[in-house]
Amino acid sequence: MRIVITGASGSVGTALLRRLAERNAEGAGHDVVGIARRLPPAGTHPYGIARWTSLDVADPARYGELREAVRGADAVVHAAWLIQPAREPAELSRVDLGGSRAVVRAVREEGVPHLVHLSSIGAYSPRPADDHRVDERWPVTGVPTHQYSREKVAVEAHLDVVEPDAPDLTVTRVRPALVFQRDSASEIARYFAGALVPARALGRVPLPVLPLPKGLRLQLIHADDLADGLVRILEQRAGGAFNLADEPVLGGRDIARALGARHLVAVPHGVARAAVVASYHARIHPVQPGWFDLALSVPLMDTNRARTELGWQPRHAAADVLAELLAGMREHAGTASPALRSRSTVAPGSRVGT
Repeated sequence: MRIVITGASGSVGTALLRRLAERNAEGAGHDVVGIARRLPPAGTHPYGIARWTSLDVADPARYGELREAVRGADAVVHAAWLIQPAREPAELSRVDLGGSRAVVRAVREEGVPHLVHLSSIGAYSPRPADDHRVDERWPVTGVPTHQYSREKVAVEAHLDVVEPDAPDLTVTRVRPALVFQRDSASEIARYFAGALVPARALGRVPLPVLPLPKGLRLQLIHADDLADGLVRILEQRAGGAFNLADEPVLGGRDIARALGARHLVAVPHGVARAAVVASYHARIHPVQPGWFDLALSVPLMDTNRARTELGWQPRHAAADVLAELLAGMREHAGTASPALRSRSTVAPGSRVGT
């Protein structure tokens, strides 16, 4: 199978390349093409499995190259998505909306039979009042105060228009929880912690008090578990939407335990959000306030469809995923990929994305 991956040098792309390399060692024989703005060093593992094309998928002047890159593919996995620079929303939209539409257009014009779009838990409408878990039929209207969520929704809405007009195209929407792995620790630290947070102390220096928004709960997924789900989707040509998340759901006490905090203080939402807004505008951290809204609004996902139809079983516990990420942050972990390189080697102002 010829598989083209956009954003192949990023966190999800890297994990997907690892899993495809494992499948090829088992005799799968996949032919992989990686597309990225900044290419990893040739031959470095797992990047050596792919033939690479350096390309900004959102650049109209290079659309012909994008078409050429996907030509003859059996499947295209669209994982390219920019999350920085957060203070330049027009650039995020150019890449995330413009790039996604360009990939969909190229897939259709080249007659690729399978498109796998990496969506997000962030595309879902806010959690239900009774807080039950939701399956893939839950409305996809997002959290309007967050650009990331709005644009994930916009791409899914675009696919809603495309699908009825492309009966020979199988479209899959993968909606993962927060995706972490050790290799992405420096990338996550740059985005969520910022330059002023001493990452090497995370979970190592005990915190006397940890203030967290009241009722915070998170679903996580290890990048390798997500990659395994993606490969199953590709090899089975499974269409529709799939929720993917590790278990169990993590609450404030789990986060406090991972960070070594002695006491957890539940902060009212309004107070916590005001602090996030003020510190963002003071440039203390780079986290858009919309991420706060998203974290407290997204529903808890039911992953039964992936388990029953794909035979998918995650290998990681959510608490272990968080512990691995924090350990990676302390060690400034990264890879040879420019998108995932060690935090200590990235110049200020670098764009974060895949």
